[in-house]
Amino acid sequence: MKKILYILLLLFFLIFLLKGCLKQDKGYDAPSKFSDARPLDIVEYNVVPSITKTINGVDFMVARGNDGKFGGDFVVSTIGEGPKTFNPFNTNDATSSQLSEIMYDGLLTTDAYTGDVTLKMAKRFEVLPDNLSYIVELRHGLKWSDGYDITADDVMFTYNDIIFAGFGNTSSRDAMLIDGKLPTIEKIDKYTVKFKTPAPFAPFLRNLSIPIAPKHIFKPAVDKGREYFNGFQSTTTKPSDFVVSGAFKLKEYIPAQRVVYERNPNYYVIDKQDRKLPYLDRYVVLIVGDLNNDILKFEAGETDTTTIPGAMVSRYRELEKKSDYTLYNLGPTTNTAFVVFNMNPRKNKKGDFYLDPKKQVWFNDSNFRSAIDWAIDRDSLVLNVLSGVGQPLYTAESLSSLYLNEDIAKGHGQDIEYAKKLLEKSGFKLKDGKLYDKNGIRVEFELSTNAGNTQREATGVSIKEDLAKLGIKVNFKPVEFNTLVNRLTNTLDFEAAIMSLTGNPLEPHSGNNVWQSHGTLHLFNQRTENDLKSSDKILPYELELNKIFDEAKIQIDAQKRKELYNKYQKVVADNNLLIYLYSPVNIVAVRNKFKNIYPTPYGGVSHNIEEIYIEK
Repeated sequence: MKKILYILLLLFFLIFLLKGCLKQDKGYDAPSKFSDARPLDIVEYNVVPSITKTINGVDFMVARGNDGKFGGDFVVSTIGEGPKTFNPFNTNDATSSQLSEIMYDGLLTTDAYTGDVTLKMAKRFEVLPDNLSYIVELRHGLKWSDGYDITADDVMFTYNDIIFAGFGNTSSRDAMLIDGKLPTIEKIDKYTVKFKTPAPFAPFLRNLSIPIAPKHIFKPAVDKGREYFNGFQSTTTKPSDFVVSGAFKLKEYIPAQRVVYERNPNYYVIDKQDRKLPYLDRYVVLIVGDLNNDILKFEAGETDTTTIPGAMVSRYRELEKKSDYTLYNLGPTTNTAFVVFNMNPRKNKKGDFYLDPKKQVWFNDSNFRSAIDWAIDRDSLVLNVLSGVGQPLYTAESLSSLYLNEDIAKGHGQDIEYAKKLLEKSGFKLKDGKLYDKNGIRVEFELSTNAGNTQREATGVSIKEDLAKLGIKVNFKPVEFNTLVNRLTNTLDFEAAIMSLTGNPLEPHSGNNVWQSHGTLHLFNQRTENDLKSSDKILPYELELNKIFDEAKIQIDAQKRKELYNKYQKVVADNNLLIYLYSPVNIVAVRNKFKNIYPTPYGGVSHNIEEIYIEK
């Protein structure tokens, strides 16, 4: 059964890759809107399998890239205000996740070249014939950065005492629940554990990419309780206190300026000459306020790679001829940009509504949300915001997903008159160019996004203009990113927002925490922990999504899973739970002095950071 599943997944992947290559050969998918677009093909690599080599009792992973040279820094950037925590189990935003997880490896990972599940800290795994049991054996002889052995006890502690116990962000735990039950984990010997799921669980292996925690460091924090754990390994923690398994360890953090990592001398990856990697001395992340500063840093030579905004792709193509960088096309991003309305009808602990009751009525009206969907000019957004380097997006799955519902992805154009008819069905009336609800209240709401992201800010201005054609007054207000995330997931005091989530094109179950009613990123109707304990009413489409995701995760047959995930995308689209906008093409630039640079759609530029080196 396992072999059949892998063959089907591989078939889906090859079909997707072929389609992607053919599409990109035409030049950015929209040449009529990007007049000087020239083909920038997706790069394909001849990749050799990773192998394990045992030296003096240590099971090293042998790097797949070429042997390189030691020394130097690789400098990248992140937009916004920087991380909120370095605890990989307590992150609620992409920046914190990326900057913490670079220090911690999991048992398995996704192969950046093929999309397959592959080994990381584990040297082998086995799925038993019952399709419930999984044997995972750690590489022998691995060390934490402080010299302690990495053993099955660390794995047991991570899953039982952090993940399954619900410490920190519970998304990982929630993603593994089957009919309210969690997998069990049993220690076989010093390096081997056995997981068992309550029922066949198709995404289980991908869940084994969760970082493994050093028990001797994290246990005292867990013993002190959840409140203490939530502040553990915060941004004020001394770098010397971090004990890690990844290629790099925190060396310095200067708020709003930079995060500096240094090589972990105990890392378990070696090159073909048996030399311990990484090659680089330091991995540096500059914290830049916005996209413009990001580009300026790259052009000034302060960073070594950057993502090129659509409006600048043409210019960078010309400059590339005489530059010190190369451009790479990674295909459609896995990001899904959308508008979310706060549909929360509940009250907070103080007894106050999270949202103005009259706006609850608007936002929970399917005709209202559908009207917004039809009023947005996505073609204009692609042309003006992305400069034609992208496509309109109508689905909950990214355009790079193996599970994309092609029928939903076709979408529709802007139709203001049809949008007006939808509003009329719910009693909205247009008078003197202004829209009023059936109670005579002017329709006006606040639309937020993260300040400094110039693409989203331009998107907000465009949507404000589109909705003005319906008589709706939109007060567009960019706010600081961490503030916005807090409003969306914690205080719930927002009206509407433009956001983006990063999906997994190989496994829709990674979006479980967005679509199931109890999910920690169920943004359109977010429930607090207090709400989940109450007799909270679950709406019909939420019940349907709960059922679909519960069925899909225990469905082993790949085609039946595809049908279920097609269905969830239809539920989301029919109800406009999130209103999707566009999908950019991911174009990155990397300095030519760096070698072993193999950017991929699934791994980006630095998926093999331990192999990257400088040609001196």
